[in-house]
Amino acid sequence: MGKKEEANVSCLGVLTHHRELLVSRLRSVQCILDNLLASGFVCEEDVEIVQRTATKTEQVRKILELVQCKGEEACEFFIYIIYKVRDAYIDLQPWLQDLNYYPSNTISLMTVVNTDPISRYCEKLRHEMSRDTSFIMSYGQKEETRLEDLYTDTMVELLNESNESLGFLESLDRLLDDQAVFNPQGETIYVRGDAGVGKSILLQKLQNLWSKKELHTDAIFFFKFRCRMFSSFKEAEQISLRDLLFKHNCYPDQDPDSEVFDYILRFPDKVIFTFDGYDEIQEDLDLINVLEVVSPEDRAHPLQLLVSLLSGKLLKGSQKVLTARTGIEIQSKVIRKKVTLRGFSPAHLKSYIDLHFKEQEIQELVKVQLDASPHLCGLCSTPLFCWIVFKSFRHLHSMHDRFQLPETSITLTDIFLMLCEVFLSRSSTAAPSLLKKSTRCASDTLKGGLRPLAAFAKLALQGMERGSFICSQEEIFACGLAEEDLPLGFLRPVSECDAGESPAMFEFLHITLQSFLAAFALLLDDQDAPSSILKFFTECSRKRDAACLPFGFCISGSSKPCEKKPFATNEHLQFTNLFLCGLLSKAHTGLMEHLVSPVLLKKKRVLLKSYLSTSVKSHLSGLSPYNSNEGKKVHVLPNFLWILRCIFETGSKDIAQMTAKGITANLIKLGYCNVFSGDCTAINFVLQHRKKLMGLDMDNNNISDYGVKQLTPSFSKMTVVRLCVNHLSDSSMEVLAEELCKHRIVEVLGLYNNHITDVGAKLVAQIIEECPKLRVLKIGKNRITAVGGRFLAGAIQKSTSIFDVGMWGNSIGDEGAEAFADALRHHPSLTNLSLSANCITSAGGKSLADALKENTVLRIFWLVQNEMTDDAAPHLAELVQANTGLSHLWLINNQFTVDGIRQLSEALTLNKALKEICVKGNQLSEDEEKLFVAEKRLLFH
Repeated sequence: MGKKEEANVSCLGVLTHHRELLVSRLRSVQCILDNLLASGFVCEEDVEIVQRTATKTEQVRKILELVQCKGEEACEFFIYIIYKVRDAYIDLQPWLQDLNYYPSNTISLMTVVNTDPISRYCEKLRHEMSRDTSFIMSYGQKEETRLEDLYTDTMVELLNESNESLGFLESLDRLLDDQAVFNPQGETIYVRGDAGVGKSILLQKLQNLWSKKELHTDAIFFFKFRCRMFSSFKEAEQISLRDLLFKHNCYPDQDPDSEVFDYILRFPDKVIFTFDGYDEIQEDLDLINVLEVVSPEDRAHPLQLLVSLLSGKLLKGSQKVLTARTGIEIQSKVIRKKVTLRGFSPAHLKSYIDLHFKEQEIQELVKVQLDASPHLCGLCSTPLFCWIVFKSFRHLHSMHDRFQLPETSITLTDIFLMLCEVFLSRSSTAAPSLLKKSTRCASDTLKGGLRPLAAFAKLALQGMERGSFICSQEEIFACGLAEEDLPLGFLRPVSECDAGESPAMFEFLHITLQSFLAAFALLLDDQDAPSSILKFFTECSRKRDAACLPFGFCISGSSKPCEKKPFATNEHLQFTNLFLCGLLSKAHTGLMEHLVSPVLLKKKRVLLKSYLSTSVKSHLSGLSPYNSNEGKKVHVLPNFLWILRCIFETGSKDIAQMTAKGITANLIKLGYCNVFSGDCTAINFVLQHRKKLMGLDMDNNNISDYGVKQLTPSFSKMTVVRLCVNHLSDSSMEVLAEELCKHRIVEVLGLYNNHITDVGAKLVAQIIEECPKLRVLKIGKNRITAVGGRFLAGAIQKSTSIFDVGMWGNSIGDEGAEAFADALRHHPSLTNLSLSANCITSAGGKSLADALKENTVLRIFWLVQNEMTDDAAPHLAELVQANTGLSHLWLINNQFTVDGIRQLSEALTLNKALKEICVKGNQLSEDEEKLFVAEKRLLFH
């Protein structure tokens, strides 16, 4: 009751009047009893009487009888407990609001202690979550680092249902909010990204934010799982949902009646789940019958529970965050929103350097060495690879005189070899000379640590062969490892909640490290035939895989094995193949000859080179070119990228030349192939050997400024450069301006949807002016204002070759429109122009219309989604009447009314050449649109 109502309405009367409501909704009696006892309103004997009562409803009735007998103050304190302990009595909060309850001055001074099992469990969860996530456990066992001391944000890109970008998440604590939700009925936030891009650490940060109440959510329960644990359960094992939540996360204390579980079932919206590594589930569905579990009381295989949680059959309404490697797709109907992790931006990388190296001198040294190698910068945009590089730099720089990072040609194999060198240098078996400052000798370190290295490699290969990422202590020792080998850093213990009831389980530091070590095992193996090195190449060449991911199986409802894209779910095997190429490369021959018989090494190198050559020829012969506006085009598959990566790791000029020669099309399309910046060196390694001119379409990837720098040698051959949707900044425009203006052969330049500002626009204008063959420019959806618009328009005015310019989605405004009007007035070649979504009002529209009356070349003109009103209509009507040759005029989503459209309609009667004027989305009613039904060229739909 409010203060004004206190005198008129007694709390005793409220309890009498609402008795049955309280009996039906009040579920947690323990907190009520504890506080009544502590405040002296009841005695121990009263509490015992209540607790001896059989049912919960009878207990509530007994409590109400007791407090009503004790008087008005006891009754109000009873209500005050419900008011204070909101989480426990969430059902009754609307009731308190209806009562307009506000505690009296006397009661508000009394102490209420939250002893409710639900609230206590929530606090226990937060405490354990904080303890488990406050340190970065992912990388190494001894060198634990506080999360807040090293965690650096990465680029988190929001996607729509069609995987188109919706911009970037500004703050991780807002991941669970409604921004970019495309399916409100879905419950799963799908986080995808490449190996090592930071999916697991993102979840750890998310969990840590929740533990500190800094996550934007009202969820009070948070359960975290790693998907690989679901493959560790035995085939016949069955557990309940209650056991899955409590035994594998955090068990409620003093909750004999399982009020916590009951609360979770009633309020699933108060629960967050994270499931990390969906692609790591290795179960064959023929082994278990994946049926939907709809009852929370039923026991089932844990994998069935996982599938049912994700599909919403269990705990519908709970929030789920699911991570997987790029390429794993699940049905949109269960996805609420989707994000892709893009790794470190240059600013993020700088922050990571500053966090990782506290000494300013070392910071500057690392920055200088990174600046000297765009390829290394590209690799370091992936957080895992960056961590390895920085860890190796710090360790090797401290041990050896004048250690520097390789400036050129560093490969992923080099990076993981450095990591092994770091780990093995901890071993007492390492060469004694390496324990002091000296000249670095990697071969001595690897040779000295060969026994544990070979054992770890064997363990890794065995896991790969059986599709397992978790190993037991028994398996570890069976491979020849000893207790003293475990602290080297290759393995880390798996927490008990992840590993079921196994007493001691381990996993490799990262699945990509396991792939590297598996490749090492194939290299070191002198028992099996040399051809055994190709086993995973064969595996990755299969077009069909019977081991379909269970979630896809459950959602589709099919009992047949799923058709999957080749290589969609076995990226760890692809990495093994890639590392094998690196280890068997000519560059590493000297190092490997210290570990393997030179004769055997040569046999394996010859076998691998022969296989790669044959595979490349086979793959290229299967690519069918097709004709396009930009010439003879071939759209390669994502697996082609793996081929290029492997070729680069081998360092084989012969295979690179053969591959370049085998690409017969004059335009290569690598769009939507998940190319990241570090791949551009591999692409350049092949394409630089191309003899003929070519075009490269790399739209919709993630190459960033680092990637553009790595492609520099290939720009001398490129007539088509399409780099749309690739997170490019003005820095990339500097590279393009220098290279394209140097060679002057570019004909098509695609830069749509990047981060180009007016500074970059000026550089693009230079390209337009200095490249006499440039025909097509797509530079829409950047950050170009009137300033950049003037630069571009001025350059276009001087060009006699350009015929298609796309500027959709910038902000050039009326000032920029006037500059384009000057460029258009007598332009000799420009036939297609889009100035849509550029903040152009009627003033800009008038300038453009007046200028176009003197232009007889332009055919297609888009002014969609601007701010033109009827004031521009007379000028546009005059343009139409002038019959200049314009064939398509789009004015969609402006602010024309029926009067303005009438002027255009009347003008159309005097123009027989104009094929259409699109005016959809203007300010006309349906009835007004019907007035123009006779003019078929005036389109409203």
